[in-house]
Amino acid sequence: MWADAVFEGGGVKGIGLVGALCVAEEKGYRWKKVAGSSAGSIIAALLAAGYTAKEMYEMLIQQNFLDFIVPAWYDKFPYLGPAIRLWIKKGMYSGLPLERWIEGLLQAKGVRTFADLKGDVELRIIASDISRGQLLVLPYDLEGYGYNPEQLPVARVVRMSCSIPFFFDPVKIIHRPSKTLSYIVDGGVLSNFPVWLFDQENPRWPTFGFRFISRSEQQVHQIHGPLSMFLSILYTMMDAHDNRDITEQDQVRTIRVPTLDVKLTDFSISLEKRKQLFQSGVKAADEFFDKWTFDDYLAARGKRTNISYNIRGSKELGG
Repeated sequence: MWADAVFEGGGVKGIGLVGALCVAEEKGYRWKKVAGSSAGSIIAALLAAGYTAKEMYEMLIQQNFLDFIVPAWYDKFPYLGPAIRLWIKKGMYSGLPLERWIEGLLQAKGVRTFADLKGDVELRIIASDISRGQLLVLPYDLEGYGYNPEQLPVARVVRMSCSIPFFFDPVKIIHRPSKTLSYIVDGGVLSNFPVWLFDQENPRWPTFGFRFISRSEQQVHQIHGPLSMFLSILYTMMDAHDNRDITEQDQVRTIRVPTLDVKLTDFSISLEKRKQLFQSGVKAADEFFDKWTFDDYLAARGKRTNISYNIRGSKELGG
């Protein structure tokens, strides 16, 4: 059974989406097109490279996320050091350790550039050009910047999408036609859940959205100075996506995974909390697929097709 998949950004919470993805794969779904924003771009890229959800779970359950925020000499000077780094680098941490981790995972599957993704799965990644005020669907939007999309390193593009503002350094690229510098940051700034990306008039298979939902009471961020204000802006901008309502036609295709109050930058998340997040995704997907049918999907979206699904979810030709 073919389907497209779109993954919301959410930082370290991404393991919850992997839990939901495991259920989808156990149901027999395989992917034609995948896309993601921020941490969702990591899941999408690994899927396109040939990883299964179970393989991702094993990697994420063992990975020390603190390896992605390596201390620098700035950190020896509380408050002043991070402020200096923000001023110079535009972020508190380098995104290079994260990029190298992703690069190693992709290389294990023989993938370096987008040209290496020659399988059945098409990959799209969302990023934000804050210099030009543009939403980027990568790799192909960088063709307008003067780059060959096929030759772009996948890990570098994923890093662009994961560059949380103020937290990680933005990725700088030259817009060659105008010879100006562009700062590329987290895709979640402009579209954290691009479930619209693969929409078409007469879909032959569904698009499933994998996103987060927060069920806790609203938290108040204490602001004591410039740094805490930056962080409050960051959490508001990124975590607020969890509580946004989605349209009725998107509800029928969206698996909503409770976040269990985990923040996107909780890099010290415990092993137990990771397992709970994973199970949160499994439970959400089980509940979703227990009720989901392709006919309901088409009805909610006002579409028609000659492919239908029986009550077991298997594909068959309709009249």
